[in-house]
Amino acid sequence: MAKPKNKKDQAYFRDRLTTVDSEGKRSWIYARKPKGKFLNRRRILALILLLFFYFAPFIRVHNEPLLLFNFLERKFIIFGTVFWPQDFHLVLLMFITALIFIILFTVIYGRIFCGWVCPQTIFMEFVFRRIEYWIEGNAPAQRKLDAAPWTFDKIWKKSLKHAVFFLISFITANTFLAYIIGTDELLVYYREGLAENYKGFIGLLIFSGAFYFIFAFFREQVCTIACPYGRLQGVLIDKKTVIVAYDYQRGEPRGPLNKTDGDCVDCDLCVQVCPTGIDIRNGTQLECINCTACIDACNSVMERVKKPKGLIRYDSEEGIETGHHHLFNARTIFYSVALTLMIFFVAALFSFRGDFEATILRMGGTLYQDYGTDSISNIYIYTIVNKANKPIEIDFKLLEPKGNIRSIGGNDTIPKGIVGKGQFLIVLAKDQVKHSDTQVKIGLYLDGEQKEIYHTTFVGPNALDKPKK
Repeated sequence: MAKPKNKKDQAYFRDRLTTVDSEGKRSWIYARKPKGKFLNRRRILALILLLFFYFAPFIRVHNEPLLLFNFLERKFIIFGTVFWPQDFHLVLLMFITALIFIILFTVIYGRIFCGWVCPQTIFMEFVFRRIEYWIEGNAPAQRKLDAAPWTFDKIWKKSLKHAVFFLISFITANTFLAYIIGTDELLVYYREGLAENYKGFIGLLIFSGAFYFIFAFFREQVCTIACPYGRLQGVLIDKKTVIVAYDYQRGEPRGPLNKTDGDCVDCDLCVQVCPTGIDIRNGTQLECINCTACIDACNSVMERVKKPKGLIRYDSEEGIETGHHHLFNARTIFYSVALTLMIFFVAALFSFRGDFEATILRMGGTLYQDYGTDSISNIYIYTIVNKANKPIEIDFKLLEPKGNIRSIGGNDTIPKGIVGKGQFLIVLAKDQVKHSDTQVKIGLYLDGEQKEIYHTTFVGPNALDKPKK
């Protein structure tokens, strides 16, 4: 790890956050507008993710939303597949897999998620900060505008910026609500008006205000103060973890061009473009979100001064120290394969998930009953969860031994997402009951097709166990 140039620098980046000054007050970050190869790649990925986020609620699969997380009705739809409370074990397994994935992924690749995929980074860097650049100009212009008195020019620029910020926040709040209640229900809210759904509109305004506050004022402090994942980074990464790192072996000592043996010309451009205001040359820090802005900035300087790129690059501490680290080694390959297998395993469980769950039990606390003069009956209860995207018709048939099933009541047709319950009688001739716990086999038919076979017992009188004289 690079050592700071003096004790003052050490106290600066070790003892306090870059967003807080020596008096404990907020230090506003004016990040210079970055440009470069990594930014272009991140911009393409951000555009894809933003388009998906805003349009996914309107995409339909089997007449269901592509994604829905209805916590109120406990109904979840993931890529067109409906999950109900009865699928909680799958959701729990998915959560555990995601947790393991996050841990292993961070151990290998550090905080790359934060810089490339995290919603906070995408909205901040590719939506709100872009609007800020468009209205107020680059970092020096923003700093100058904030320091200027409240003239007409400053008032209209600030008003326009915050109006656009809140409009985006309101649209985003509606999108989030669409993921919870669905687009159809959301449109009903607007058709019925404010008077009929004032609670929903109040919730929308509260969420819009919170979203607006985060990106207009709280900003990068989410990553350094509020986000638990940023705190976990220091525990999960090690010397082999791939991070955005400064090659201090090559860059030190710093100084003006042609006046030092190191490649770093001490231009501070890496600091100026950093959205959290850190100096990457001081080594791995809590505030670093691995956004690659410093890599692009440093590469542009190295290109101008005719020196090799990569003074700041993706590498590990071990790689910086020894100079022999490669991005893909045995460790990263093994963990990457393990993560891939985990994803496929969970995906397979989801794909093999059936369209229903059924339980058939003989009613507890009951004995046999005479059914006519030559037959006896037992009563059974059933529960069927319809997980399909359409109603299903159910039917029970007695496969063994020879006998009949008489429905007492229940659902012959079970709507989608509904738990169907009912009862039926199994009627056997007395000469068919050879034991007090005769084994019976029941076939479950859905839409006329046999789906499952259930084994249970039929209780008869003990006298029937005795041989006839």
